[in-house]
Amino acid sequence: MNKIERVDAVLEGRRPDRAPVSFWHHFGPEEAAGPKAVEAHVRHVDTYDLDFLKIMDDNRYPRPATPGGVIAGARDLDKFSVLRGDEETFGRQLELIGELARRYRGRLRMATTVFSAWSTLRQMTEVDTGLHGPPVLESTADPRDEAMSRLLAEAPQALARALEVIAESSANFVRRCLAAGAEGVYLSVRDDWVDAPPNGPGTYDRLVRPGDLRILEAAAPGVFNILHVCGRALDFHRFASYPVQVLSWADRSAGPPIAEVAGWVKPAICAGLDNLGTMVTGSPGDCAAEVADALGQAGERPMLVAPGCTFDPAAVPAQNLHAIRRAVG
Repeated sequence: MNKIERVDAVLEGRRPDRAPVSFWHHFGPEEAAGPKAVEAHVRHVDTYDLDFLKIMDDNRYPRPATPGGVIAGARDLDKFSVLRGDEETFGRQLELIGELARRYRGRLRMATTVFSAWSTLRQMTEVDTGLHGPPVLESTADPRDEAMSRLLAEAPQALARALEVIAESSANFVRRCLAAGAEGVYLSVRDDWVDAPPNGPGTYDRLVRPGDLRILEAAAPGVFNILHVCGRALDFHRFASYPVQVLSWADRSAGPPIAEVAGWVKPAICAGLDNLGTMVTGSPGDCAAEVADALGQAGERPMLVAPGCTFDPAAVPAQNLHAIRRAVG
């Protein structure tokens, strides 16, 4: 099988010649756009002979016309208007997708990263340093969450409108991503930031889920749409019903384990590797054993082998990554 046939077999519930594998990390600010971004993605794929590509999201949603592009208060929420989907950073990401599509069309499935409207707005409550890393799973005080809770309390209608605008703009961007050559999206969602005690239960379903579905509706023509459940999901079942081909989550560090969901989750499973633990501190043998354990948990069900989220390239030894690739055969 070639790489596309291998991935498509899993999406269709058929057993491939071996499990497809991939992993990903954020590149530096100098590799976010342009030829250096293309080179970084190609080097990563070719170095580890990956079976599918998550196009990184280092060209984030265009920021509004506020000082530093920061949402500092309720009045700033009125600065959002629906975007065409090709402005500023969106345009740079579309150029990256287009160039990668020219290189990998017919050879590799590619999904480009987008975020839920809440996650997008949350990121705008502080200055963008251009540096992005693995997620933090522990419940710690974060000024971005405090800012979102404050906006929700002070201006619930303005916040709801801003989230709707961001979701609609993201949907427009997704349509352009598919036209540029992406074969789907990697939509990252996270509910533990939203349904936190200060915001009250049901906030995600009321304010965020409609935007998620709007984005996925725009992505529906894609053949490789991945839903990534980031963090420690408060309601994993809610996400398991989203209309995507693939479900990705941190089965090792956040759960649930693959064995608990393999029998009922409908999308293809994309999980198995501990990006915060084994990949960082384990040996190549430990990483290979984790691959074998993931496949064992899935049983007769074929799956995509991948980490729970991004990994830190400065912390994960290259020999561990090569061991993961060798472990699938």
